[in-house]
Amino acid sequence: MRILLTGASSFTGYWFANALAAAGHEVVAPLRGAAAGYAGARAARVAGLEGTVRLVPACPFGDAKFQALIAGEKFDLLCHHAAAVGDYRSPDFDVAAALAANTNGLRSVLATMAERGLRGVVLTGSVFAQGEGAGETPLRAFSPYGLSKGLTAAVFRYRCGEIGLPLGHFVIANPFGPLEEPRFCTYLLRTWREGKTAEVRTPRYVRDNVPVRALADAYAGFVAKIPGGAAETRLGPSFYVETQGAFAERFARETRARSKLACTLTLAEQSDFSEPMVRINTDPLRLSPVAEAALWDEYIEAALAGV
Repeated sequence: MRILLTGASSFTGYWFANALAAAGHEVVAPLRGAAAGYAGARAARVAGLEGTVRLVPACPFGDAKFQALIAGEKFDLLCHHAAAVGDYRSPDFDVAAALAANTNGLRSVLATMAERGLRGVVLTGSVFAQGEGAGETPLRAFSPYGLSKGLTAAVFRYRCGEIGLPLGHFVIANPFGPLEEPRFCTYLLRTWREGKTAEVRTPRYVRDNVPVRALADAYAGFVAKIPGGAAETRLGPSFYVETQGAFAERFARETRARSKLACTLTLAEQSDFSEPMVRINTDPLRLSPVAEAALWDEYIEAALAGV
């Protein structure tokens, strides 16, 4: 299939683009900014996609250049992975502005692409959005960012229904792996490489951590089923469902087994309970022990090499 994939410069987007290309699809990836304007891990991801997918720089979703792209070419699927993120942890995250960016010109986009043979849409969602996953009820949004993701899904559901396009909703939990953003796992690895003890401040939260390559393979398989499928299909891949303390201990064991690092940990007495205690996805991924070990091999080797 010919697939238009937004958000390919993001951590998960990079792996999704590679998985789609490996599955034999032709992937065109519009980027929000100019390729030369990216830095750090994002720049490495963009460089890594060169030659694998066709990159279209400075082409934000719904803008004039994007509209010209879809008016001049035929695509079987629109995979909308891009989303306004900004400071996603901030309580002042602008929900309205994020929703507007995520759905910019959506009705026109879908109508134009449908006229040229579009067969379906895949939208990436978040387990931290309202109504997603499993855990304490009510399943409220974790944050204004999570709220914006849930509202984006509602708008896509409405607009796809208007035109009669199948919608696939692929819901992400906590991905980790090579070329990730600086978050929990990168903190652990950085601290251990400095010879220090890492502290887990919220060890009692139950979360769902998923190796990014396994997540990307699930995405490629999901995407292939959307054309000609049900009006709406959902998949929320799940893998390591455990407390953050238990996952940190798992991470330490796997790293210790593949390096000379001591990987010492301290689990703090948790005092912050501002987030739901449990939020997980509900569709378990199945990997053989050999395949699971290979994912850890790849991740730790890349992390220790500074990738």
